[in-house]
Amino acid sequence: MSAPYRMDHTGGCPHAANARLLAQGAVAEVVLPGEVPGMAVLGHEALKEFLGHPDVAKDARHFTALREGRIPDGWPLKTFATVQGMVTADGEDHRRVRSLVGKVFTPRRVEALRPRIERLATELLDGVEAVAAGVAGNDPVPDGGSDNGGSDNGGSGNGVVDLRHHFAMPLPMGVIGELLGADPEFLDRLHALSTQVVSTDITPEEVAAANRELVDVLGAIAASRKERPGDDLTSALIAAREEDGDRLSAHELVGTMIVMVVAGHETTLSLITNAVRALLGHPEQSAAVRDGRAGWADVVEETLRWDSPVSYFPFRYPTRDLTLDGTVIPRGTPVLAAYSAAGRDPSAHGQDADRFDITRSRAVRHLSLGHGAHYCLGAPLARLEATIALEQLFRRFPDLSLAMPEAELPRHPSFVGNSVRELPVYLRKQAR
Repeated sequence: MSAPYRMDHTGGCPHAANARLLAQGAVAEVVLPGEVPGMAVLGHEALKEFLGHPDVAKDARHFTALREGRIPDGWPLKTFATVQGMVTADGEDHRRVRSLVGKVFTPRRVEALRPRIERLATELLDGVEAVAAGVAGNDPVPDGGSDNGGSDNGGSGNGVVDLRHHFAMPLPMGVIGELLGADPEFLDRLHALSTQVVSTDITPEEVAAANRELVDVLGAIAASRKERPGDDLTSALIAAREEDGDRLSAHELVGTMIVMVVAGHETTLSLITNAVRALLGHPEQSAAVRDGRAGWADVVEETLRWDSPVSYFPFRYPTRDLTLDGTVIPRGTPVLAAYSAAGRDPSAHGQDADRFDITRSRAVRHLSLGHGAHYCLGAPLARLEATIALEQLFRRFPDLSLAMPEAELPRHPSFVGNSVRELPVYLRKQAR
């Protein structure tokens, strides 16, 4: 039997390692940061079964090593286990919180956001063009926020602009800020802190500080909404808690807000970034959209499958010894859902699963937005944002191209998130 796979805390492109692991089986033993033993489910069918299995829990009371005090406070993945809210709740607790949050994500309310998203995308692309021309400063988040990662090339006038920094990041941040009722001055810190929360390459001290500050910032937003309620998710959750005090605790309120920021912002940011990278690396696929053989929604779905914005998501725990695809996962083991691996599983998506093809059959649906009771509530919104972003971007800049080789793009330092930290592009064709 091969030795457990050591998760690379510095991140990097996951696909080569995923292919090697998948060749050995659908379930793999892994070593998490801090020498914590765990497992990962990589195969499409095995992951689908695992995500919907009645004997698999999300509540960290089932995490044996944590319950026995063997996980330190500064463990970089601890937030994923201990945050209180929808993603770590089971049974009735999960249904209760999900029903409250779900009121914001009805098809009608999501569609009602379309004009706002379209306006925001247009405004941001105006800014992108100005930055490339060297006539704008660094202000990618609407109303005053900025990204703390990557170079901005702001005002350089060399025709290069970091599209992740100036477009892919502020679009979902602006939308999620509006949903939460967050005042503009909070957006900058929310982005920086959510990036740290999903990082697996920071020190225990940085982990603790980031989590404390994120709770403080979200607490300040909640206090602001309590004082001045509005038509937003935070106000709705506070009102529900005050009407029936045992329905949603203070910890659940902040925990739900954390999930909204991380899942609603980081995931969509990476989805847009990965889709642009994929299209620029596969110009024949862009041609398929231009000539009507596929649509922007097809680009979004194929990106979710081929280069999932979430690579290995923590955690689920078997409540009994569980046999999956012939491998026993012991009770209480922290298990990673390997979405990036399942998306390229040849047994589900064919022998060309590692090929980006927006015209491929959707007979087998990807799992990148989850499956079962914990399927991503914000999936329709993420799809809407990404579709609008891509349509507007490539309509306005049809000759968009990378300003550096794909292989040299710096990766996000995490095995949870899957993307790059910068996306420098030329907006128009460059003279030879």
